Parts: sequence; C-alpha cells; structure tokens
Amino acid sequence: MTMTDPVADMLTRIRNAYAANHRRVDVPKSRFKTELARVLRENNYISDFKEFSEEGRPVLRLYLRYHNDLPVVRELQRVSSPGLRRYVKCRELPRVKNGLGVAIVSTPRGLMTDRDARRANLGGELVAVVW
Repeated sequence: MTMTDPVADMLTRIRNAYAANHRRVDVPKSRFKTELARVLRENNYISDFKEFSEEGRPVLRLYLRYHNDLPVVRELQRVSSPGLRRYVKCRELPRVKNGLGVAIVSTPRGLMTDRDARRANLGGELVAVVW
C-alpha cells in the first residue's frame, strides 16, 4: 500500500509521539520533510533533528521538545492536502493564535513561516499550522 500524503503522516507521527511522551520520533526522510523539520526547529517546536540511514532507507529522527514535562506543541494540523491544495496570497496569510503559533507556507523561495513570507511579500501553499 502506498502512502498518499507523507507530510500528513509525518505530522501524525509527531502528534502521536507527543501524546505518548516520547523524546524522539523517526519518519522516512525526504527533502520536503527535512525542510519542514528545519522550520519546526527554527521556531523551537522541536529541539533538533538528525538524518541517517537504517536498513538502507533514509530516516529523519526528530527530537521532541518539552517544557515542564508538557509538550511544546499543542496542536499540529495539516491544512493543504493532495486532494485539496490551499494556496494563499501574501495578504491572506493566516495569523495563528494571534501570532503565538505559526503557519508553515511553501513559497517559491522554499518552506517558511507566515511571518517570513509576509516579510518577503510571498504567498504559496499553506502546508500546516502549529501552536
């Protein structure tokens, strides 16, 4: 069986790992997922990530972040899906929890947060929201 939405799978694995109080989670690696992990790390939603190979397959290991034994990520949602892509212009970028969360946008200059996309005056595909 093939996976239709690998990004949604990655986000679900992260949510499940937080729910089970795991310190790390492994996901199959791709360039897009690596960029998504970079954005999550830059915004302090995960502490770090590492790329390695396991049984000949590339794996991305994410180290989850906790504060006072509570997960830093309260909600992690996929917005755009393969069946229904959500594209937004720069002016239409959502403010997540009044600026406390971030929207992750795939722009022509790569994956970035809604703040960075607004600063660069770019729109794109609304990938996910995190808070």
